[in-house]
Amino acid sequence: MDTVPVLFQVGPFGITATVATTWGILLALGLICGLLTRHLSTENPGFPQTLAEGVVQTIEAAIAAVLPEETQRILPFVGSLWLFVATANLTGLVPGLHSPTGDLSATAALAFLVFLSVHWFGICSAGLKAYLRHYLAPNPVLLPFHLLGELSRTLALAIRLFGNIMSLEMAALLVLLVAGLLAPVPVLMLHVIEALVQAYIFGMLALIYIAGGMQSREESNSRPKGKTR
Repeated sequence: MDTVPVLFQVGPFGITATVATTWGILLALGLICGLLTRHLSTENPGFPQTLAEGVVQTIEAAIAAVLPEETQRILPFVGSLWLFVATANLTGLVPGLHSPTGDLSATAALAFLVFLSVHWFGICSAGLKAYLRHYLAPNPVLLPFHLLGELSRTLALAIRLFGNIMSLEMAALLVLLVAGLLAPVPVLMLHVIEALVQAYIFGMLALIYIAGGMQSREESNSRPKGKTR
């Protein structure tokens, strides 16, 4: 993997192209959301509002299929994650830019956010004591394996997205170098489809991990109290 070039320095910190592109994506998404929600209308929504509502409803339906009772609580985080990853994956189509998700440091940061969100939603749902107790079930001996599973799936989440996006950009570049301008449209469509699919997979895995963390509440409530066999 090539070292990402440093564009400029902010004190002792070097700002790479990945960081600058990520900031640009966040700024663009913030401006777009601000413009779309500035003049909302129930009588004459218009095409931009209708499109935005369709996207939100699609994400909401996907979350409701996994966590129907917690949809509104999970929607802001998972929805933002989906939109950012999809936009970041598609950034590689812009001439002169590379997808931030093609950099392992960016995907590791996203995976770390998912890691924190799993524990945050789990603790908010079950309470700190009940959430920590589920790591000792069904036997305290399994605690190291539970912890290893948490770390390994976070690492896998980061590497999966990074590897897929990096290989996608390299494959598209190789095809264009070999075929020249004979096959730009099929390659472009393949890039778009694969970028959206990878964003969907990343968001669904994050949602499933969060759902698993929140199930500790149900597990603690389902355990028999008092007399046990």
